[in-house]
Amino acid sequence: MHYKMFSKTFVFQTDGKVNTDSRAIEVAGGKLYDTKTGYGFVVEENRRKDEWLQMSELNAGFDVPYWYRDETVTAISKDSKGYFVDSTAIIDRIDAKKERLIPLCFKADVNRLGNYEVSLKLYAKGEVMVFAGPRRLVYKNTLEAEQEIKCTFVLNVCDIIPRGKTCLWERRSVDIALLGKNVHLQEMAIKQINCPTLYIAGDSTVTDQSAEYPYAPGTSYAGWGQMISAYLPKGIAVSNHAHSGLTVESFRSEGHYAIIQSNIKPGDYLMMQFGHNDQKLMHLKARGGYQEGLIEYIEETRARGAYPIIITPLARNSWKANDGTYNDLLEEYADVCLEIGKKYKVPVVDLHGMSKGFVLEKGLEAAKPYFFPKDFTHSNDYGAYMMAGFVVEALKNMMNRSGMEIYARLVRCIELREDAWIPNDDLELPEVPEAYRNIPNPNGDMTLFADLERPTEPLVRVDALDMVIKSARFFPTNVFNDIYDDIVGHEWYAGTVECAYQNGIILPQMIHNNRFEPDKKVTLEEFLVFIMSGYRSRKSLPEEIACELDEMSTVYCIPYVRAAYKLGVVHSDDDLKAWVTRERAAEICRELKI
Repeated sequence: MHYKMFSKTFVFQTDGKVNTDSRAIEVAGGKLYDTKTGYGFVVEENRRKDEWLQMSELNAGFDVPYWYRDETVTAISKDSKGYFVDSTAIIDRIDAKKERLIPLCFKADVNRLGNYEVSLKLYAKGEVMVFAGPRRLVYKNTLEAEQEIKCTFVLNVCDIIPRGKTCLWERRSVDIALLGKNVHLQEMAIKQINCPTLYIAGDSTVTDQSAEYPYAPGTSYAGWGQMISAYLPKGIAVSNHAHSGLTVESFRSEGHYAIIQSNIKPGDYLMMQFGHNDQKLMHLKARGGYQEGLIEYIEETRARGAYPIIITPLARNSWKANDGTYNDLLEEYADVCLEIGKKYKVPVVDLHGMSKGFVLEKGLEAAKPYFFPKDFTHSNDYGAYMMAGFVVEALKNMMNRSGMEIYARLVRCIELREDAWIPNDDLELPEVPEAYRNIPNPNGDMTLFADLERPTEPLVRVDALDMVIKSARFFPTNVFNDIYDDIVGHEWYAGTVECAYQNGIILPQMIHNNRFEPDKKVTLEEFLVFIMSGYRSRKSLPEEIACELDEMSTVYCIPYVRAAYKLGVVHSDDDLKAWVTRERAAEICRELKI
């Protein structure tokens, strides 16, 4: 079946210019997007009215935090250089940090799925970023002087199952978001093209994450899959179907893989990275269901004439509390990827090894600016950009290996970038400005343990460990190494106990006859040992100073009680030997803000 390839041009800057393309659409008056015309800017006003425009995966992936939902934050202006966002006055009015940016978002409908070459004419100075589709970075540069530039990239338009939904939603638009203090949009040309597609399967460390604005890279979640487009400026379109929480199994069972199967064609590529969630499930052990799932994807991809690529799982910024050494929870999964690659002659990018090397070089504290604040698994925009760079650099370096010839077209499209994206002073999450603090959060109360059941009951050991691990954002494993005689691998808490042991939260003095005693009630001082050990893995303990609780403390508990006292979570009138209730333990976790 033959059909006419889609092609449209939008002109935004006409003052003093002669438009030589009679078919071009002149965008006048800051026109907002609506479904009748099928093009226009997207701002708070039309996003509030249309549920479709509120779904990040179907749009540009930017939205304001809940407290600005009723505000006009995006002030679109026009001068002789084109359309731009006049952010200065708005930033002052809403009391946001001045270095944060407001995106200029434009949406244009297309008539079918496929790959589209998008060419933008911009007038800019200073930092310029262009995101396309569901917040995929396609251009990043810093211009020393005012100048007109042309930015060209390829965007894949594909259906998707958005997060929180269970069925396929159609995506039929090209979306762009421009960021920079002096960026003007002059022209946008869209034309459908035939070129290979790089499909991506994976979890939350890979997925297209949305971001709030006023925007700051350091406080925006990002998966490396949404940054890899910046290294593939021409000739390859990226179609990222990774989603949070997925495993090699659920990527298939929840329908995401079916979308790839229905669109992938000979000459396309499939990158896959799993492991972070697989390790939480007994039947998806590295040399069990995980390995089997990867092999199935390889065989099915090759059967369609496409080329599989395995990515080992991104390393976490995880360290042991007891001795300060790195705690590698994904090593076995990375090893299996390398083994499969060797056996099935599939290229493997050892992102785990490269990201682990980076974390080891930096250390716990210096690596934090590349991860979302208080998160030790998920990168922010800085980290995702760097990880995507690791991936493409590894692919580029594989070119001389036997068997890589069929990947040559992908590798030729890679443009290695020398411009490291260095974290700025934007690593603190924005607080609700005082003038907006009476606005209710539509997402509800997300306070840690706010929905606690049986608050007055005494806490037992396994529940105490579960609280500590959730507070410190540790990662329960799917295995138990028979450390304690009374913990068997099939119990719900086996992975929690294993995680606590690996991170030095369980002290030897708490164990008798090699039994953990999971249902034993916990005293206040024992809970302080658990929670302060978790705290120590994430933050430095305060300087140890004698306190009024020393005399009633068990000897091995004294350093932890002193730290908790210094931090103000226990007081001189507390009874350390009393059973701690679930409610009191939750209060301590919340107060520490690990």
